[in-house]
Amino acid sequence: MRRLGVLVLVFTLAGCQAVRDAFSAHADEAARAGGETLSTERLAELVAHAKRIPINQGTVSSLAYVWVDYALFATALARNEPLTDSATVLAAAWPLVAQRKWEKFHDRLSAGRILLSGAQVDSAFAAGGARAFQHILVRVPANSGAEVEEQKRRQIEGLLRQIRARNGANFGQLARQHSDDPGSKGRGGYLGLSERSDPLVPEFKDAAWALAPGQISEVVRSAYGFHLIRRPPLGEVRDSFQAELESRLQLRFDSTYLDSLSRVRRVKMKDDAPAIARQAVQNLNAAWDDRRALVTYRGGAFRVSDLVRWLFAMDPQYVQGFASASDEQIQGFLELLAQRTILIWQADSAGVTLDPEDWDQIRAEHDSSLALLQSVLNLSPQVLADSAAGEEARVRFAMARIHDYLERVLSNRAQFAPVPPFLAAALRARSRWAVSAAGVAQA
Repeated sequence: MRRLGVLVLVFTLAGCQAVRDAFSAHADEAARAGGETLSTERLAELVAHAKRIPINQGTVSSLAYVWVDYALFATALARNEPLTDSATVLAAAWPLVAQRKWEKFHDRLSAGRILLSGAQVDSAFAAGGARAFQHILVRVPANSGAEVEEQKRRQIEGLLRQIRARNGANFGQLARQHSDDPGSKGRGGYLGLSERSDPLVPEFKDAAWALAPGQISEVVRSAYGFHLIRRPPLGEVRDSFQAELESRLQLRFDSTYLDSLSRVRRVKMKDDAPAIARQAVQNLNAAWDDRRALVTYRGGAFRVSDLVRWLFAMDPQYVQGFASASDEQIQGFLELLAQRTILIWQADSAGVTLDPEDWDQIRAEHDSSLALLQSVLNLSPQVLADSAAGEEARVRFAMARIHDYLERVLSNRAQFAPVPPFLAAALRARSRWAVSAAGVAQA
């Protein structure tokens, strides 16, 4: 995602605790959802089908939560409860909705600030604080012998003679044909904008930054092999130079804005935040309603429950990374998420709204998710209408399909397609549901 890198924004499960049943003492019941009950005996039967998952309390508990989400979805279908109304779509697609809102708000913040005039571009290029380079790399494999080294050197020297014969006009063409750098080869060896502080191989950096516009280096040896470096003149790269310079200025504006946000809002990390966060990621489902503060700021706090909702919306690697992350890394991650939470609030407070095109895409993605779920479960309003008469019969039929599907998934006869996390959140927020720790333990 572009600009401030809002990552993925998260829907807060408002009201879940208020509608959740509490029945932890019922060891014969593992879960409830939508008026249906998952007995400990039935949960144990489902677990017995598992072929490749470890059987422990954590995985059995996770299966109970999966059952809750499927049961809420199935009973909603059976009872003709709305799944495509605006409120449900908004909740189910909240990461995308919030991201779009923030981008629009960000456009307001940066409008006109980062656009450079032609004179400013000329001045920046002449100042040389940021420079554009091309290169050709002839890679020399590690531990190559003297014969290979000499062969590669002759190859790069031959290219240099061709380039100088045409005063560099053929540099891009030769880079596409001969360079061993896959990242720049397709762009004629163009490396993009570089500043003196950017991390580059020392031998490469020293040679590149000694070049005047239009000049070509001698052969440069680095740990990667042999390089030829060219600094193209402004006339060749004006458009890309301007675009990349504006992009760098935008990133600096964003960074400055976030820093000022932290100061103005007095963002402060709790001393025990890393330890609490590590504990929470061990069981994200159980931590959904944990209200302990991790980061405080003027006007609010970033809590464990907020962290959990962010993590449910992110790539699983973020959860896995907690095991090896240092306290400082976790603190940095939590501060980043707290900043993003404030940014979402700012966008909403500014009255940012979505346009019809945004809503068309959001509804299309929501409809696609519903269609996928109905397909894998073989359960749709039409199937229910054709197969059962009356609401009670439709609910029984739908739950039978859920249990059949879970058995097939656990025995590796069907692919697992979970209820999308924010659709699940929306269903949980408007329904009565619970998972019993005692029931899970008994199962």
